[in-house]
Amino acid sequence: MEVQESFPEIRESVRRLCADFPGEYWQKLDRERAYPTEFVKALTEAGFLSVLIPEEFGGSGLGLQAACAVLEEIHRSGCNGGACHAQMYTMGTLLKHGSDEQKQRYLPAIASGELRLQAFGVTEPGAGTDTTRISTFARHEGDHYVVSGQKIWISRAEHSDLMVLLCRTTKREDAAKPSDGMSVLLVDMREAVGNGLTIRPIRTMLNHATTELFFDELNVPAENLIGEEGKGFKYILSGMNAERVLIAAECIGDGRFFIDKASDYARERNVFGRAIGENQGVQFPIARAYVQVAAASEMVDKAARLFDEGHPGGTEANMAKMLASEASWAAADMCIQTHGGFGFAEEYDIERKFRETRLYQVAPISTNLILSHVATHALGMPKSF
Repeated sequence: MEVQESFPEIRESVRRLCADFPGEYWQKLDRERAYPTEFVKALTEAGFLSVLIPEEFGGSGLGLQAACAVLEEIHRSGCNGGACHAQMYTMGTLLKHGSDEQKQRYLPAIASGELRLQAFGVTEPGAGTDTTRISTFARHEGDHYVVSGQKIWISRAEHSDLMVLLCRTTKREDAAKPSDGMSVLLVDMREAVGNGLTIRPIRTMLNHATTELFFDELNVPAENLIGEEGKGFKYILSGMNAERVLIAAECIGDGRFFIDKASDYARERNVFGRAIGENQGVQFPIARAYVQVAAASEMVDKAARLFDEGHPGGTEANMAKMLASEASWAAADMCIQTHGGFGFAEEYDIERKFRETRLYQVAPISTNLILSHVATHALGMPKSF
């Protein structure tokens, strides 16, 4: 029985676009550690990166469920949305908490592709996922802020015009509570680089344009403060929930990519005079992966729906991300096993996706932290230290 897909027209359009960027395109970029400029340009021109921007600012005005459909199909097609997916959720911080002037100034240009908002500066070497312990500091001097500090694991910083930056404007020890005293600044990367901001690429096992950022007395106009000073932590949280749901949708796409690849190969590969897919030892792992991905997809749909309905949905977003990342990783492992030695060959384009999908059990939040969240928020258990 064919499962009814949500947003079928959007999905079909994404598939057609992705067909122009086959595995060979991504393999070449992977070898060269290059940014998929042409792919991002095509997505922008097709309007897929402005799905969540309201129509009054030049976007489609759709919800997170539609954005999930876009990213799922990108990944199921063998492409990768990591080069640009941040634009969808970082934009939400500006949309929900920015001033009218900021929205009018930036959102239409982001929707048209004139500006890229793809960098999200939160994580620091000494804080990790304990965001309350960030130390990058912005002191207010007249009509600007002066920023000093360091960020790490910041993707796409070299390929973004703007960055949403979370920093302290009150030291942690001076704040009423740990989550107070943090503020959000919108940094113009075009002016910042070389004038107080240094970007250092970090080479990793996958092509994800990951960098480390160093701030040395960087001047940021005070008018670039988003919302109220000291309230930035809560502004970032809603964006983090959207991020987790969107990443989960990418994992569902990855899982289906691996299942499609394994199913096709099992039907076509003949050993000892018959297709290997006739063996239950090959069939059953593929079927199990299908079941796991289908179940995780239901959780992703629920989390996205809650978000679109205005519910906090933090627990559901975390659960969706955990289930989807584990399902995609299990499917990746199954796909390699089904292909045997060919699964490690670059030309089959499985090993690249295998490496890419492994990331999502660690980023943007690790499985252990999700379990901690569920234990304390959903089950009422005491926080552990």
